[in-house]
Amino acid sequence: MPAFEYQALDARGRTKSGMLEGDSARQVRQSLRDQGLAPTQVKLTSQGGEGEPAATNFFSGFFQPTLTVSERALITRQLATLIAAGLPIEESLLAVSRQTELPKTQKMLVTVRTRVLEGFSLARSLEVFPKAFPELFRATIAAGESSGHLEAVLNQLADFSESQYESATRIQQALVYPIILFVLTILILAGLLGYVVPDIVAVFADTGQALPDLTRLIIALSDFVAGYGWLVGLVVIAAALGMRQILSVASYRLRFDQFLLRAPLVAKMSRGRNISQFASTLSILSASGVPLVEAMKIAGAVVSNTWLRAEVEAATVRVSEGSSLQSALQASGYFPPMMLYMIASGESSGELDGMLARVARYLQQDVEALLATLLSLIGPLMLVIMGGAVFTIVMAILLPIINLNQMVS
Repeated sequence: MPAFEYQALDARGRTKSGMLEGDSARQVRQSLRDQGLAPTQVKLTSQGGEGEPAATNFFSGFFQPTLTVSERALITRQLATLIAAGLPIEESLLAVSRQTELPKTQKMLVTVRTRVLEGFSLARSLEVFPKAFPELFRATIAAGESSGHLEAVLNQLADFSESQYESATRIQQALVYPIILFVLTILILAGLLGYVVPDIVAVFADTGQALPDLTRLIIALSDFVAGYGWLVGLVVIAAALGMRQILSVASYRLRFDQFLLRAPLVAKMSRGRNISQFASTLSILSASGVPLVEAMKIAGAVVSNTWLRAEVEAATVRVSEGSSLQSALQASGYFPPMMLYMIASGESSGELDGMLARVARYLQQDVEALLATLLSLIGPLMLVIMGGAVFTIVMAILLPIINLNQMVS
């Protein structure tokens, strides 16, 4: 039964909107009238026909609805709970849609439910919203449906989404203090060089005394900030946009990502984060019954580093030719020995998905520990830089005053 979006007026003339299911727009209007509402607009929700998602172009893809990680985790957990309680998928989707307070989420869930009622699987129904439900999510659900363990797979996906959200939240919270210090440092230095130093210089100019080298250097820097500060800002913005444009070229992005995997300090974080994501995704897909080669293709697509993604694709080819996962990944030279050893153990014991999950947790904890250490050092470093800069400017101002007092005495 298709879903319709409506707008209607109640008895007090207030506008109400929502979604209803019906055989036709006429039936929906009649249903609204039965509820004491005067329908002003009723239209079919946008979705694809003939079993395919709606056709998209650049702009429709750009404005496609999406979900945050926390929203997707909540929806997945609710669906898993309701399906485990014995409710059919379509009723579970309806119940979850009524629980949410966000109109866009309600619209998505009702549209997915409509496709399920038309006879499509849950995974195929979710294809209408690829940004809200990415390929990993849909492939895992498809495996759960085919294996008959959909509620267990949904719980795994909810755990995965919640761990992603918690990790991102911890990183964001850790970045707040260094970012505030950095912004304050820039504002204080700009204020001193742009407003305080020029006023002090005007006083020294009237005395006619020779200024110390440090003072003359600060004055020159102040003149540059006052005269060309806006130009520096434009250059920084242009450089950032130019770098982004350069990295949009596949060949340059590939070289840059290869550099990230070899650069000191950055390499450990980049490699650990990407490999952890790959191992976690592969673990979920493997536990859901997805064949290893297909699981590697999907897990490789979630790796953000293009160079490492190419190495995973090469390893996938080797596995499809009969190689073991451990030897296929070892040939790339980018995967840590501990991970390869645990994968070999998992392959020999038949517990590959469990070993991959352990590897993912270990690598994620390692990256978070390293990042926490770096962030704990950034705060004191920014304080030292800010204090040193302010001290230098103050000394540049005091030195002429001290020299003047000596001349007077």
